[in-house]
Amino acid sequence: MTIPELLHSSKIIAIVGISDDLNRPSAEVAGALIRRGFTIIPVNPRLKEWQGISAYPFVSAIPNNIQIDIVDIFRKSEFTPDTVRDVLRRNAKPRCIWLQQDILNEEARQLTENAGIFYVEDRCTAVDAALNRVTIA
Repeated sequence: MTIPELLHSSKIIAIVGISDDLNRPSAEVAGALIRRGFTIIPVNPRLKEWQGISAYPFVSAIPNNIQIDIVDIFRKSEFTPDTVRDVLRRNAKPRCIWLQQDILNEEARQLTENAGIFYVEDRCTAVDAALNRVTIA
């Protein structure tokens, strides 16, 4: 799978570490993805909702009947392996675990790839969606 193929075939993106401060990168990316037609699932243990959308404390708390295509992670690199472990607790695994721009972690990569899930790091979902002209109908 390539990044363009992934983005063109995805609809639901869980954003881990989303901020209620709309000037933070996680909120800006979420807004850009919504404008492109993606459905966003906010994930942050400090939020009950984000912009009127119900938020979850962890990815593993999202009901399994919701098929997440991409888990987009906005957390410090050292916390990403624990986030990936949480994602892998779900019965319904995502198609991709994506670490945002400037976030890299070898352990997170290995955990993700060992689970057979497509892995992206150090890239921005919103930038890649724009570059690949992705719009979800």
